[in-house]
Amino acid sequence: MEPRIIQLDEQKLVGLSSEMSLVENGTADLWKRFRKRSGAIQFRTSENYISLQHYPSGYFEVFKPSSTFVKWACVAVIRLACIPEGLDTMILTGGLYAVFDHQGSSADSQIFQYIYGEWIPNSKYHIADRPHFEVLGAEYKVNDHTAKEEIWIPIQHV
Repeated sequence: MEPRIIQLDEQKLVGLSSEMSLVENGTADLWKRFRKRSGAIQFRTSENYISLQHYPSGYFEVFKPSSTFVKWACVAVIRLACIPEGLDTMILTGGLYAVFDHQGSSADSQIFQYIYGEWIPNSKYHIADRPHFEVLGAEYKVNDHTAKEEIWIPIQHV
């Protein structure tokens, strides 16, 4: 599976965030809280949702499932105006990304094992210190083997 290599422009995001780890994963609760509020967000660029992970520097060098990171449930907007109370904003800086089209359950970690264990080590890229994210469109269904999503991995040339 070869990814598309895309130069992403800066993105404006609105959503909710929470610090968590893979061991103490609060993703379901974060999304439940966000989905209740997402209808009030104005100036969306699309109907897509974004599941974003902002890992601290060195997170992948000494990987431990108990290491914490910040998870966002969010959407992209054209401008940061009229933000509903209680929601946060983030500017996702642009940069180079490897984009993997994935079909399958979000509970199946094989795609990430492939990306981090095979594709990255055998490519001409390293993981860049920028957020990782998944674009969840109309064909995305939680833990469904027919779900489709785009997995965006920040990269830089070796």
